Amino acid sequence: MENYSKRVLIVEDDQFIRELYVEVLTEAGFVTSFVTNGEEALNKIEESGPYDVILLDVMMPKRDGISFLRAAKNLSPSKLKDTIIILLTNLAHDPVIKDALNLGAKDFLIKSDITPDQLVAKVKSFFP
Repeated sequence: MENYSKRVLIVEDDQFIRELYVEVLTEAGFVTSFVTNGEEALNKIEESGPYDVILLDVMMPKRDGISFLRAAKNLSPSKLKDTIIILLTNLAHDPVIKDALNLGAKDFLIKSDITPDQLVAKVKSFFP
């Protein structure tokens, strides 16, 4: 197990996916936290940010991924400094992806197309 000590926040309302991502990223040496919606994510970042990576689901209750990205613009810059936001979606041709990239997301993953190993590789790819 490599020790990245990079902090990853998983923002995902689907319990199965959330638990899987926490497990594989923790096993890969990342320090993982999770919340179930964008509102909780904003609070978590205020309390304990910044994170190195945020895996952000698009469709969630209370505050979805796009709404989170818009609201995150109002956070103190130090709370999101150098944070890599990766959008999680099930729709490859969703116009929401373009919106998310314009709002600061660095990349996106199609949840139905990615294996746990590919997820870990993608997160690792942002670090030397």
